Amino acid sequence: MSETLLLTVLLRHDQSNNLEDIQGHMKRMDWWERFPGEGVEIVSWTVAMGLGQIVTLRLPPALLPRVNVELERSAWSVFRTECYPTYDFVPVREMIRERVRNGGQ
Repeated sequence: MSETLLLTVLLRHDQSNNLEDIQGHMKRMDWWERFPGEGVEIVSWTVAMGLGQIVTLRLPPALLPRVNVELERSAWSVFRTECYPTYDFVPVREMIRERVRNGGQ
């Protein structure tokens, strides 16, 4: 398996735009075809009412600049973007749980 990273992207709603404005902008920018880009896997895409959209991507580190440029090109002006490198904590949690069960910390 090639080296990848997880990237969590918050697309915070700009409440000065209504849904019709946002959808129109995304269509004009060809968002639905261009984001997140070839070679990038969408792990999850969640809508959080009052917050916006939370997108988790899996990608090779070399594609990070391309994802960034696409966010700048098409998401800005309808979303405030925040990006966080993330990782899957479930295996770590299970390791800690087992260690605690065996008397460790």
